[in-house]
Amino acid sequence: MSSETPHIHAEGEGHEDTMTKGRIVKVALILSGITVIEFIFALFLAPTYPAVHHIVNPIYIGLTLLKAFYIVAFFMHLKFEKISLIYAIVVPTLFIIGLILVLTNESHHWFDVRF
Repeated sequence: MSSETPHIHAEGEGHEDTMTKGRIVKVALILSGITVIEFIFALFLAPTYPAVHHIVNPIYIGLTLLKAFYIVAFFMHLKFEKISLIYAIVVPTLFIIGLILVLTNESHHWFDVRF
């Protein structure tokens, strides 16, 4: 027998770079938990205590970004790609987000100068 025969994993044994049913369920439960926390912030805390909007909004944005990370990493399989491909996707995205923030700030400046 050759040493090049593929290693076959058992059904319950999860390999690090594959999505198993257990991993899908785990990620789905994490996403559901984050969604429940977001609903608690959006439906109960924010309307009840309007003075905490400056605290609730960044927490809500952070939780939404965490959900986006899980979706991109696991369901779009970016976690299992090579690091160069990850950098090729993440770095331009961060650059575009930064550009949008800078241009938004600049537009507010010109609006204030004009009026």
